[in-house]
Amino acid sequence: MPFNFSKKSATAEEKSTGSKDFDDSSHATVSKSAQAPVNAKLTAEQKIEFYRTMVRTRRFEERCLRSYQLGKIGGFLHLYIGQEAVAVGCCSVMQETDHVITAYRDHGHAIAVGMPLNPLMAELYGKVTGCSKGKGGSMHFFDPSRRYWGGHGIVGGQVPLGAGLAFGLKYKGIKGAALTFLGDGAVNQGAVHEAYNLAALWDLPVVFIIENNGYSMGTSQARSSAGDLAKRAEGYNMAWDVCDGHDFYAVREATDKFLTLAREKSKPSILEIKTYRYRGHSVADPDPPNSTYRSKDEIEEYRRTKDPIQLFQNTLAAEHVLNDARIEKIDAEAKEEAETSAAFAEASPYPTVEDITKDVYWEEDNPSQKKSQGRIFFD
Repeated sequence: MPFNFSKKSATAEEKSTGSKDFDDSSHATVSKSAQAPVNAKLTAEQKIEFYRTMVRTRRFEERCLRSYQLGKIGGFLHLYIGQEAVAVGCCSVMQETDHVITAYRDHGHAIAVGMPLNPLMAELYGKVTGCSKGKGGSMHFFDPSRRYWGGHGIVGGQVPLGAGLAFGLKYKGIKGAALTFLGDGAVNQGAVHEAYNLAALWDLPVVFIIENNGYSMGTSQARSSAGDLAKRAEGYNMAWDVCDGHDFYAVREATDKFLTLAREKSKPSILEIKTYRYRGHSVADPDPPNSTYRSKDEIEEYRRTKDPIQLFQNTLAAEHVLNDARIEKIDAEAKEEAETSAAFAEASPYPTVEDITKDVYWEEDNPSQKKSQGRIFFD
């Protein structure tokens, strides 16, 4: 029996009515995006690797939650559970000259660009072996070697930076694009619209991706944002579209279209991806049945019908790409990898007191090339 990501078991009501769990492959539907050129050319192994990355993300996030509950992680922890197809789908169509930047719910994007789990978990533990040397935590994962520029805690603050990445590409004559992720809660920030305006005015090769999970912290989109989020692009003469974030193939197709527009014509765009998060805004927020802003039934309905991993698993099984044994093996390996990352983080040392002044000013870290006069740090 395929592993069921949507829920552990049928409810009493489902048992009495005879309805089936979502893991029944007869429920699998063929995405209309499956035959899009960017998807039709995928090999079976490529599809399996994308599926594996989604499962690894889910299991890593679940292990993060357990570590937080055990008091191993301090500060905020914004989990990506339920949104895996967005990060993996978008980043899977990036090329060598493309860059990506995102907000504080950044774990999924980090894994999608290929960052290993050990330094990610160590960062959450505040250890020196973390990807940001234990100084950033959950909201500030970075890896410039993979053209991944964070993880930013200020709502909407990364959007002008994404436009800046695109400006840099254009200024240097590099044929690339900047994927700039933001949440539905950021769309009303002034800095976001300033970035939209400059991107359109200067024809910057940027794709603004709105991960619309329906809630800005505890406030629904319907109560916080007037009109269609992506359609605001029309005010800036930008191209735009909306796609389903639980459909991996649809995410790839839409993202590839706008990345191509950015690379080939140096034109900006806005892509709104409808998705959903299962946990609270952060793990400090109440979850059902104690949530004050959404019901347990709402979450369970999404899990039952639109879980992105379950849907992709069903699709690949219907395509005869995945079988039950491979599914179980991938899941077991993902759980083991997540456990290993927690053990690595636990065993890693904390930064020293002296580390606090490192990675702040370049000249301080490279004293032989320092040109400034006087002291930079003061007691």
